[in-house]
Amino acid sequence: MNVLVTGTAGFIGYHTVNKLLSSGYRVTGLDHLNTYYDVNLKYDRLRETGIDPESLNTGEVAASATNDNYRFVRMDLQDKEQIFNLFESEKFDVVINLAAQAGVRHSLTHPQEYIDYNITGFLNILEACRFHPVRHLIYASSSSVYGMNTRMPFSVRQNVDHPVSLYAATKKSNELMAHTYAHLFGVPSTGLRFFTVYGPWGRPDMALFLFTKAILEGKPIDIYNHGKMERDFTYVDDIVESISRLVPKEPSGSNTWSGDQPDPASSTAPYQLFNIGHNSPVSLMDFIREIERAIGKEAVKNYMDMQPGDVPKTWADVSDLYDYIDYSPQIGIREGISNFINWYRSYYRK
Repeated sequence: MNVLVTGTAGFIGYHTVNKLLSSGYRVTGLDHLNTYYDVNLKYDRLRETGIDPESLNTGEVAASATNDNYRFVRMDLQDKEQIFNLFESEKFDVVINLAAQAGVRHSLTHPQEYIDYNITGFLNILEACRFHPVRHLIYASSSSVYGMNTRMPFSVRQNVDHPVSLYAATKKSNELMAHTYAHLFGVPSTGLRFFTVYGPWGRPDMALFLFTKAILEGKPIDIYNHGKMERDFTYVDDIVESISRLVPKEPSGSNTWSGDQPDPASSTAPYQLFNIGHNSPVSLMDFIREIERAIGKEAVKNYMDMQPGDVPKTWADVSDLYDYIDYSPQIGIREGISNFINWYRSYYRK
């Protein structure tokens, strides 16, 4: 099977490529390599998959030096002509769209980037899948779409019309756009609402990375809402295992769906939504204590008010996902945090 994975210099994209290659898929990776965070980390992820980032020209497909089934192309999803040319030449069976402008707080100050990457870029993916049909489009949504919802655990069957950040609004928009293309043009799509993903090679703007760096350097960590927060932290290996199991399971549409009582997670069209989370929320202070334990050093704590766009708690109901792929996340925070810190110390020589 020929699979396109976008955002492959990113955190989840990098791990997804490795998982798919180990499962025997032929994979093409795509990334724009923007500078939202340290591009050297993105370059090193590419090097781990046998790609030399220094020799990449825009639009040029580069072969991996370590795996004959992997190739990479540097390309911007906003470039519709290049995207269409790639789809026409490669004839992908499956597309996994993980490319996006991430970050809730960044969306407060750079809103246009979220429209450009998350809306226009995703539209080009949908259009390419429409005119160069694929068996399955899998795309990243986010737990942030639950916004002002307080009924726990969060279920894909809940209404999610009250986002509290533009980032969340763009992810909700992706789900609506995907349904439209499934309904009008038969593009089979699966949207995945990720819950606070962490692990080795993680993003530098995420809490685990920021806390680890600060504690090792003896600097204070910022703790929002005075520590009164909970997150459904999900280890990256559990995320990519779920993605891998979903690849061959394209939706066909439900013959029991009713417009009188519409289920937001499914449709008569080939469209479905799933949460991917650990289904076990952890308090922020317990998360920090696990980091301190793994490092062997107590953090200097700076307690702060809740930040705009944040929510106090997330908790994923993953029962639908488990029923569909017979898998639920396995790795708890003690093992996951330890794995991350071991990677961080090795990568940064700390």
